[in-house]
Amino acid sequence: MRRLLAVVAAVVALAGGCLNDTSPAAGPVVVAGGGTTGVYYTYGDRLAGELGGRLGVDAGVVETAGSVENLGRVASGEALLGFTAADAAADAVAGRAPFEAPLPIRAVARLYDDLVHVVVPAGSDVDELADLRGRRVSLGAVGSGTELIARRLLAAAGVDESELVADPLGIDGSIAALLAGELDAFFWSGGLPTPGVAELARTQPIRLLELTKEAAVVSRAYDGVYRQAVVPAGAYDLTAPVTTLAVPNILVTGADADDALIAEVTATLFERRAAIAADVGAAAQLNGRRAIYTGPVELHPGALRHYRELKP
Repeated sequence: MRRLLAVVAAVVALAGGCLNDTSPAAGPVVVAGGGTTGVYYTYGDRLAGELGGRLGVDAGVVETAGSVENLGRVASGEALLGFTAADAAADAVAGRAPFEAPLPIRAVARLYDDLVHVVVPAGSDVDELADLRGRRVSLGAVGSGTELIARRLLAAAGVDESELVADPLGIDGSIAALLAGELDAFFWSGGLPTPGVAELARTQPIRLLELTKEAAVVSRAYDGVYRQAVVPAGAYDLTAPVTTLAVPNILVTGADADDALIAEVTATLFERRAAIAADVGAAAQLNGRRAIYTGPVELHPGALRHYRELKP
Protein backbone atom coordinates (compact mmCIF):
# COMPACT_ATOMS: atom_id res chain seq x y z
CA MET A 1 0.00 0.00 0.00
CA ARG A 2 2.81 2.43 0.87
CA ARG A 3 4.45 1.76 -2.49
CA LEU A 4 1.17 2.39 -4.35
CA LEU A 5 0.47 5.62 -2.46
CA ALA A 6 3.98 6.86 -3.21
CA VAL A 7 3.55 6.15 -6.90
CA VAL A 8 0.13 7.82 -7.06
CA ALA A 9 1.46 10.84 -5.16
CA ALA A 10 4.31 11.19 -7.63
CA VAL A 11 1.91 10.96 -10.54
CA VAL A 12 -0.36 13.63 -9.12
CA ALA A 13 2.61 15.96 -8.73
CA LEU A 14 3.64 15.39 -12.34
CA ALA A 15 0.25 15.30 -14.02
CA GLY A 16 -0.01 19.04 -14.32
CA GLY A 17 3.54 19.57 -15.54
CA CYS A 18 6.21 18.02 -17.70
CA LEU A 19 7.96 14.70 -17.38
CA ASN A 20 11.70 14.19 -17.63
CA ASP A 21 12.97 15.71 -20.86
CA THR A 22 15.67 13.09 -21.21
CA SER A 23 14.98 10.71 -24.09
CA PRO A 24 14.20 7.18 -22.86
CA ALA A 25 16.51 5.85 -25.59
CA ALA A 26 19.47 7.29 -23.65
CA GLY A 27 18.96 4.94 -20.71
CA PRO A 28 17.66 1.50 -19.79
CA VAL A 29 14.24 0.41 -21.00
CA VAL A 30 12.02 -0.48 -18.05
CA VAL A 31 8.79 -2.43 -18.54
CA ALA A 32 6.27 -2.37 -15.68
CA GLY A 33 4.87 -5.90 -15.45
CA GLY A 34 3.01 -7.62 -12.62
CA GLY A 35 3.28 -10.67 -10.38
CA THR A 36 6.02 -13.07 -11.47
CA THR A 37 3.64 -15.91 -12.38
CA GLY A 38 1.23 -13.68 -14.30
CA VAL A 39 1.07 -12.91 -18.00
CA TYR A 40 2.02 -9.23 -17.60
CA TYR A 41 5.36 -10.20 -16.10
CA THR A 42 6.19 -13.01 -18.52
CA TYR A 43 5.10 -10.95 -21.54
CA GLY A 44 7.08 -7.99 -20.26
CA ASP A 45 10.16 -10.12 -19.68
CA ARG A 46 10.13 -11.47 -23.23
CA LEU A 47 9.37 -8.07 -24.73
CA ALA A 48 12.21 -6.49 -22.75
CA GLY A 49 14.60 -9.15 -24.02
CA GLU A 50 13.61 -8.45 -27.61
CA LEU A 51 13.90 -4.68 -27.16
CA GLY A 52 17.29 -4.94 -25.50
CA GLY A 53 18.66 -6.83 -28.46
CA ARG A 54 17.02 -4.61 -31.07
CA LEU A 55 17.94 -1.29 -29.48
CA GLY A 56 21.30 -2.27 -27.98
CA VAL A 57 20.33 -1.07 -24.50
CA ASP A 58 19.74 -2.63 -21.11
CA ALA A 59 16.09 -3.62 -20.82
CA GLY A 60 14.14 -5.44 -18.14
CA VAL A 61 10.78 -6.02 -16.53
CA VAL A 62 9.94 -5.03 -12.96
CA GLU A 63 7.54 -6.84 -10.65
CA THR A 64 4.54 -4.68 -9.69
CA ALA A 65 1.06 -4.92 -8.20
CA GLY A 66 -0.46 -4.56 -11.68
CA SER A 67 -2.43 -2.04 -13.71
CA VAL A 68 -2.77 0.91 -11.33
CA GLU A 69 0.86 0.81 -10.27
CA ASN A 70 1.99 0.32 -13.87
CA LEU A 71 0.04 3.38 -14.99
CA GLY A 72 1.66 5.40 -12.23
CA ARG A 73 5.16 4.22 -13.10
CA VAL A 74 4.71 5.04 -16.78
CA ALA A 75 3.18 8.46 -16.15
CA SER A 76 5.93 9.39 -13.69
CA GLY A 77 8.71 8.25 -16.01
CA GLU A 78 9.79 5.32 -13.82
CA ALA A 79 9.00 2.94 -16.69
CA LEU A 80 8.96 3.45 -20.44
CA LEU A 81 6.25 0.82 -20.94
CA GLY A 82 3.54 -0.73 -18.81
CA PHE A 83 0.75 -3.25 -19.10
CA THR A 84 -2.73 -2.22 -18.01
CA ALA A 85 -6.31 -3.37 -18.26
CA ALA A 86 -8.59 -1.02 -20.18
CA ASP A 87 -10.87 -0.37 -17.19
CA ALA A 88 -7.98 0.94 -15.07
CA ALA A 89 -6.69 2.95 -18.03
CA ALA A 90 -10.12 4.55 -18.44
CA ASP A 91 -9.99 5.73 -14.82
CA ALA A 92 -6.43 7.01 -15.32
CA VAL A 93 -7.14 9.20 -18.33
CA ALA A 94 -10.32 10.53 -16.70
CA GLY A 95 -8.62 11.23 -13.36
CA ARG A 96 -11.02 9.00 -11.43
CA ALA A 97 -10.03 7.34 -8.14
CA PRO A 98 -7.44 6.24 -7.23
CA PHE A 99 -6.00 8.85 -9.60
CA GLU A 100 -6.50 12.44 -8.49
CA ALA A 101 -5.76 13.91 -11.91
CA PRO A 102 -5.68 12.63 -15.50
CA LEU A 103 -2.44 10.84 -16.29
CA PRO A 104 -0.22 11.78 -19.27
CA ILE A 105 -0.24 8.36 -20.93
CA ARG A 106 -0.58 7.10 -24.49
CA ALA A 107 -1.22 3.66 -25.96
CA VAL A 108 1.17 1.52 -27.96
CA ALA A 109 -1.18 -1.36 -28.75
CA ARG A 110 -4.16 -3.34 -27.64
CA LEU A 111 -2.56 -6.70 -26.88
CA TYR A 112 -4.92 -9.42 -25.67
CA ASP A 113 -7.94 -9.86 -23.44
CA ASP A 114 -7.82 -10.69 -19.74
CA LEU A 115 -10.41 -13.17 -18.51
CA VAL A 116 -11.60 -13.06 -14.91
CA HIS A 117 -10.86 -16.17 -12.86
CA VAL A 118 -12.58 -16.79 -9.53
CA VAL A 119 -10.64 -19.84 -8.39
CA VAL A 120 -11.78 -22.31 -5.73
CA PRO A 121 -10.66 -25.86 -4.87
CA ALA A 122 -12.55 -28.44 -6.92
CA GLY A 123 -14.22 -29.85 -3.80
CA SER A 124 -15.37 -26.47 -2.46
CA ASP A 125 -19.05 -25.85 -1.70
CA VAL A 126 -18.73 -22.34 -3.14
CA ASP A 127 -20.76 -22.32 -6.36
CA GLU A 128 -21.40 -18.61 -7.00
CA LEU A 129 -20.17 -15.21 -5.85
CA ALA A 130 -22.92 -14.93 -3.24
CA ASP A 131 -21.45 -18.00 -1.52
CA LEU A 132 -18.25 -16.05 -0.79
CA ARG A 133 -19.89 -14.28 2.18
CA GLY A 134 -17.92 -15.10 5.30
CA ARG A 135 -15.15 -16.81 3.30
CA ARG A 136 -11.45 -16.03 3.09
CA VAL A 137 -11.04 -14.38 -0.29
CA SER A 138 -8.28 -12.52 -2.12
CA LEU A 139 -9.57 -9.74 -4.37
CA GLY A 140 -6.10 -9.21 -5.84
CA ALA A 141 -3.16 -7.00 -4.94
CA VAL A 142 -3.84 -3.44 -3.84
CA GLY A 143 -3.72 -1.25 -6.91
CA SER A 144 -4.27 -4.06 -9.39
CA GLY A 145 -6.76 -4.35 -12.21
CA THR A 146 -7.91 -7.58 -10.57
CA GLU A 147 -8.95 -5.69 -7.43
CA LEU A 148 -10.91 -3.16 -9.50
CA ILE A 149 -12.85 -5.74 -11.48
CA ALA A 150 -13.40 -8.00 -8.43
CA ARG A 151 -15.14 -5.18 -6.60
CA ARG A 152 -17.36 -4.46 -9.59
CA LEU A 153 -18.35 -8.11 -9.90
CA LEU A 154 -19.09 -8.44 -6.18
CA ALA A 155 -21.28 -5.33 -6.35
CA ALA A 156 -23.15 -6.89 -9.27
CA ALA A 157 -23.74 -9.99 -7.12
CA GLY A 158 -25.00 -7.89 -4.21
CA VAL A 159 -22.01 -8.81 -2.02
CA ASP A 160 -20.32 -6.12 0.04
CA GLU A 161 -16.59 -6.42 0.57
CA SER A 162 -17.17 -6.12 4.32
CA GLU A 163 -19.00 -9.47 4.19
CA LEU A 164 -15.77 -11.22 3.19
CA VAL A 165 -12.64 -12.07 5.09
CA ALA A 166 -10.61 -10.25 2.47
CA ASP A 167 -6.87 -10.64 1.97
CA PRO A 168 -5.24 -8.37 -0.67
CA LEU A 169 -2.85 -10.80 -2.34
CA GLY A 170 -1.35 -10.78 -5.80
CA ILE A 171 -1.44 -13.82 -8.03
CA ASP A 172 1.67 -15.43 -6.50
CA GLY A 173 0.44 -14.98 -2.93
CA SER A 174 -3.08 -16.05 -3.78
CA ILE A 175 -1.91 -19.33 -5.28
CA ALA A 176 0.36 -20.07 -2.33
CA ALA A 177 -2.41 -19.27 0.17
CA LEU A 178 -4.97 -21.46 -1.61
CA LEU A 179 -2.50 -24.37 -1.68
CA ALA A 180 -1.81 -23.88 2.04
CA GLY A 181 -5.53 -23.89 2.88
CA GLU A 182 -5.39 -20.25 3.97
CA LEU A 183 -7.85 -19.02 1.29
CA ASP A 184 -11.22 -20.30 0.15
CA ALA A 185 -11.12 -18.43 -3.16
CA PHE A 186 -9.22 -15.83 -5.11
CA PHE A 187 -9.91 -13.45 -7.96
CA TRP A 188 -7.52 -13.11 -10.86
CA SER A 189 -7.83 -11.26 -14.13
CA GLY A 190 -5.28 -12.50 -16.65
CA GLY A 191 -4.56 -14.00 -20.02
CA LEU A 192 -5.13 -17.62 -20.96
CA PRO A 193 -3.52 -19.66 -19.74
CA THR A 194 -2.02 -17.81 -16.78
CA PRO A 195 1.17 -19.77 -15.93
CA GLY A 196 0.64 -19.72 -12.17
CA VAL A 197 -2.97 -20.88 -12.40
CA ALA A 198 -2.01 -23.62 -14.86
CA GLU A 199 0.65 -24.84 -12.43
CA LEU A 200 -1.87 -24.69 -9.57
CA ALA A 201 -4.31 -26.83 -11.59
CA ARG A 202 -1.57 -29.42 -12.10
CA THR A 203 -0.89 -29.45 -8.36
CA GLN A 204 -4.46 -29.63 -7.07
CA PRO A 205 -7.86 -29.82 -8.82
CA ILE A 206 -9.57 -26.43 -9.10
CA ARG A 207 -12.82 -24.93 -10.38
CA LEU A 208 -13.64 -21.50 -11.78
CA LEU A 209 -16.94 -19.93 -10.74
CA GLU A 210 -19.56 -19.21 -13.39
CA LEU A 211 -20.07 -15.44 -13.74
CA THR A 212 -22.85 -15.37 -16.32
CA LYS A 213 -25.24 -13.08 -14.39
CA GLU A 214 -22.58 -10.79 -12.95
CA ALA A 215 -20.74 -10.48 -16.27
CA ALA A 216 -23.93 -9.34 -17.98
CA VAL A 217 -24.57 -6.70 -15.30
CA VAL A 218 -21.01 -5.32 -15.37
CA SER A 219 -20.85 -5.32 -19.17
CA ARG A 220 -24.01 -3.19 -19.34
CA ALA A 221 -22.88 -0.84 -16.56
CA TYR A 222 -19.49 -0.12 -18.18
CA ASP A 223 -20.45 -0.13 -21.83
CA GLY A 224 -17.52 -0.68 -24.16
CA VAL A 225 -15.00 -1.71 -21.51
CA TYR A 226 -16.03 -5.30 -20.75
CA ARG A 227 -17.59 -8.20 -22.62
CA GLN A 228 -18.74 -11.69 -21.73
CA ALA A 229 -16.29 -14.45 -22.61
CA VAL A 230 -15.68 -18.15 -22.03
CA VAL A 231 -12.75 -19.95 -20.42
CA PRO A 232 -12.43 -23.21 -22.39
CA ALA A 233 -12.32 -26.39 -20.35
CA GLY A 234 -8.91 -27.23 -21.75
CA ALA A 235 -7.30 -24.11 -20.32
CA TYR A 236 -6.95 -25.61 -16.83
CA ASP A 237 -8.28 -29.17 -17.22
CA LEU A 238 -11.76 -28.04 -16.15
CA THR A 239 -14.82 -30.30 -16.41
CA ALA A 240 -16.68 -27.77 -18.58
CA PRO A 241 -16.27 -24.30 -20.13
CA VAL A 242 -16.93 -21.37 -17.78
CA THR A 243 -18.64 -18.07 -18.67
CA THR A 244 -16.80 -15.06 -17.34
CA LEU A 245 -15.91 -11.41 -18.01
CA ALA A 246 -13.20 -10.17 -20.37
CA VAL A 247 -11.34 -6.87 -20.47
CA PRO A 248 -8.77 -5.77 -23.07
CA ASN A 249 -5.14 -5.19 -22.10
CA ILE A 250 -3.19 -2.26 -23.44
CA LEU A 251 0.54 -1.56 -23.57
CA VAL A 252 1.01 2.09 -22.58
CA THR A 253 3.82 4.62 -22.53
CA GLY A 254 4.27 8.23 -21.47
CA ALA A 255 2.77 11.00 -23.57
CA ASP A 256 6.23 12.51 -24.10
CA ALA A 257 8.02 9.27 -25.00
CA ASP A 258 10.24 9.59 -28.07
CA ASP A 259 8.30 8.95 -31.29
CA ALA A 260 11.07 6.99 -33.01
CA LEU A 261 11.60 4.82 -29.96
CA ILE A 262 7.91 3.96 -29.64
CA ALA A 263 7.77 3.18 -33.36
CA GLU A 264 10.58 0.67 -32.72
CA VAL A 265 8.71 -0.78 -29.75
CA THR A 266 5.58 -1.21 -31.86
CA ALA A 267 7.52 -2.82 -34.68
CA THR A 268 9.15 -5.22 -32.22
CA LEU A 269 5.77 -6.30 -30.85
CA PHE A 270 4.64 -7.38 -34.31
CA GLU A 271 7.88 -8.58 -35.88
CA ARG A 272 8.75 -10.73 -32.86
CA ARG A 273 5.20 -11.79 -32.04
CA ALA A 274 5.75 -15.46 -32.89
CA ALA A 275 8.96 -15.66 -30.87
CA ILE A 276 7.31 -14.07 -27.83
CA ALA A 277 4.19 -16.21 -28.23
CA ALA A 278 6.31 -19.36 -28.02
CA ASP A 279 6.71 -18.54 -24.32
CA VAL A 280 3.64 -16.34 -23.74
CA GLY A 281 0.52 -17.77 -25.37
CA ALA A 282 -1.45 -14.53 -24.97
CA ALA A 283 1.00 -12.73 -27.28
CA ALA A 284 -0.42 -14.67 -30.22
CA GLN A 285 -3.64 -12.61 -29.89
CA LEU A 286 -1.86 -9.44 -31.06
CA ASN A 287 -3.57 -8.39 -34.27
CA GLY A 288 -2.76 -5.41 -36.47
CA ARG A 289 -6.40 -4.58 -37.15
CA ARG A 290 -7.44 -4.69 -33.48
CA ALA A 291 -4.27 -3.24 -31.98
CA ILE A 292 -5.26 0.33 -32.82
CA TYR A 293 -8.50 0.12 -30.79
CA THR A 294 -7.04 1.32 -27.51
CA GLY A 295 -9.90 3.56 -26.40
CA PRO A 296 -10.13 5.37 -24.08
CA VAL A 297 -6.34 5.85 -24.35
CA GLU A 298 -5.10 7.83 -27.35
CA LEU A 299 -2.45 6.14 -29.50
CA HIS A 300 1.09 7.46 -29.16
CA PRO A 301 2.31 9.23 -32.35
CA GLY A 302 5.19 6.76 -32.66
CA ALA A 303 2.83 3.80 -32.57
CA LEU A 304 0.49 5.53 -35.02
CA ARG A 305 3.43 6.01 -37.38
CA HIS A 306 4.03 2.26 -37.38
CA TYR A 307 0.38 1.40 -38.03
CA ARG A 308 0.20 3.85 -40.93
CA GLU A 309 3.27 2.24 -42.47
CA LEU A 310 1.52 -1.13 -42.31
CA LYS A 311 -1.24 0.07 -44.63
CA PRO A 312 -0.80 -0.91 -48.31
